[in-house]
Amino acid sequence: MKVDIIAQSIYPYNSPRSQRATELAKEFARLGHKVVLHGVLGDFDYSSFEKENNLKVKNIKEMAFAKLNSDGVNNSNVLLKICIRLFNYLLEFPNIEFIWKIPKVIKENKDTNLLITIGMPHPIHWGAAIARIKNDKYTWIADCGDPYYMNKFKSHPFYFKYIEKFFCKKADAILIPIEEARNAYFSEFHNKIKVVPQGFNFKLEEIREKQKEINNPVVTFIYAGNFYEKNRNPTLFFKYLETLNLDYKFIVYTKTRNLITPFLTSLKGKLEIREYVERSVLIEEMKKVDFLINFENNSNVQSPSKLIDYAIVNRPILNVNTSIIDKGKIKAFLQRDYSDSYRISNLEDYHIRNVVSKIIKLKSEICVE
Repeated sequence: MKVDIIAQSIYPYNSPRSQRATELAKEFARLGHKVVLHGVLGDFDYSSFEKENNLKVKNIKEMAFAKLNSDGVNNSNVLLKICIRLFNYLLEFPNIEFIWKIPKVIKENKDTNLLITIGMPHPIHWGAAIARIKNDKYTWIADCGDPYYMNKFKSHPFYFKYIEKFFCKKADAILIPIEEARNAYFSEFHNKIKVVPQGFNFKLEEIREKQKEINNPVVTFIYAGNFYEKNRNPTLFFKYLETLNLDYKFIVYTKTRNLITPFLTSLKGKLEIREYVERSVLIEEMKKVDFLINFENNSNVQSPSKLIDYAIVNRPILNVNTSIIDKGKIKAFLQRDYSDSYRISNLEDYHIRNVVSKIIKLKSEICVE
């Protein structure tokens, strides 16, 4: 089977969507399928990656506006940044460019049996829907990490409702990571929606091992991910930390520092902010700490994919509601009482082998229909 996977960013860029695209491509190739992985590539040399994983990597042409590359470089100039501020809301600029780029990519790929498009950004799906008007001789699965039009944390002009309905009508199936996200899509397409979670390649026997005890000189914990003022705002948590006369070390890996840098002074060396690192490096760092922190999204239709990595490293997880702080639970963790640790059940469902198996089964069901 020939499998084409299209995403804005792929390896080595570090994001849930780039990891989704890359892990799917590697597993399909491991199973012996002919795989082409498409992304906005930048200057990274993929020759070794292609050879090691027995797949092909192709560039989504040269982008005039959507400048984020898979090597992490964003070539936006001052004028482009001004245009983004002016037109992002009204036109989904600059990612709207994918609407006319993706049909060309799909047209150039002959004999495709399975097309998987990865969103965000959702204009990748919209472009695939346009391509579908002239060619429906393949199975198209649209993978949606987050909802679009009915995402309550980002409003959109009314006309994008019709664009989303157009793409949902054209797709054979729509993948969402959790069942709760179904209600963030239009009800007439619920029959097309399938729950297929984020997947990674990990050793199941390590997960089943008893949790190791860590004894750092002071209790040390990590959060890895971004913050959002409306959705995942840690301010109340940090204000509570300011009131505690306890020793600890809090390491934060993030690209969005603005909400937490004000606490660097008040926490007097207890807070350390670091840049993102490769997933494999981060996992090794997380294995060394006493526990991990997950800041909940203020929504039941979105779930952080980082929880899978948290479970893989087999460390206690402090789940924090950013709207209502549970002071007792936080203080207990800082005193190494992890009895209220967050649990992730059925971790095997997140193994990439089982994720791809679900997609292959879904494709066979679509073809029968």
